[in-house]
Amino acid sequence: MKILFFGTPEFAIPSLKILLENNYEIVAVITVPDKEKGRGLKLEPSPVKSFALENNLKVIQPQNLKDEKFLDELKNLEPDLGVIVAYRILPVQVYSIPKFGTFNLHASLLPKYRGAAPIQWALINGEKVTGVTTFFLQEKVDTGNIILQREVEINEDDDFKTLHDKLSIVGAELVLETVKRIEAGNFKTQPQNDAEATLAPKITKEICKINWNQPAIKIHNLVRGLSPIPAAFTIFNSKTFKIYKTKVTELDSNNSPGTIEIINDELLVNTSDKKISILEIQPESRKRMSIKEFLLGYKNLFSTESKFD
Repeated sequence: MKILFFGTPEFAIPSLKILLENNYEIVAVITVPDKEKGRGLKLEPSPVKSFALENNLKVIQPQNLKDEKFLDELKNLEPDLGVIVAYRILPVQVYSIPKFGTFNLHASLLPKYRGAAPIQWALINGEKVTGVTTFFLQEKVDTGNIILQREVEINEDDDFKTLHDKLSIVGAELVLETVKRIEAGNFKTQPQNDAEATLAPKITKEICKINWNQPAIKIHNLVRGLSPIPAAFTIFNSKTFKIYKTKVTELDSNNSPGTIEIINDELLVNTSDKKISILEIQPESRKRMSIKEFLLGYKNLFSTESKFD
């Protein structure tokens, strides 16, 4: 089974690794071009490219997925199957090249959370269960026929990082099982029910700003869904404060939303219903810190009338 593997971030590495460990022939790894990063604008490879080179795999980094040279290069590899884990949207000219087609691993139980940020939105919306799905590509994004799915429980203390890591491992196992079934011809596909579809659009800066007029649990889930990257934030004295970890208290809010209270080395913020406790925070141009560390240096910043915007 000759496989084309498409992927970019850390999330994709366990899937590529498990295919190699099971002796599948990866004829090429397709990933994004190196990007300029840091103050020196040094070109840096994607995590998948770094892993591929460490394992002596052929790497292709097309700028244009419809470029004839790129398409010819893929055709000349005579792949049996394409596997996508967190890559760009593929045109039909690419995903139709492999003999048995191309499937994608998506970090949700499709048709729920179609889109760029399924892990984040599952947390933001307070879901208790999510999962991973493999499906064959078709022209409309995230709508293809489902091959396999596996559920993953969302724990109360999960944030984006912990859930991302769990889903990447379970997803890798599902990728391997999907490849094995396609190789053996032992699979059935299930069409998605578009009526049950929900969307998981890209996370924008506007989404990351905390609205203290919402219930505490909604704010708490927003923080979880965006921690540690890109992180929910609030504004105080025209400065940005990123919030990484919170706890919903049993205390009813007794002041206007956003009003700050410091009680026994605890920073509480009033919401539309309960007070929320800030556990980890990052002041503008400073490092991430526990609330105990933060209050040692910033306690005098707040008065009894202080509010987060």
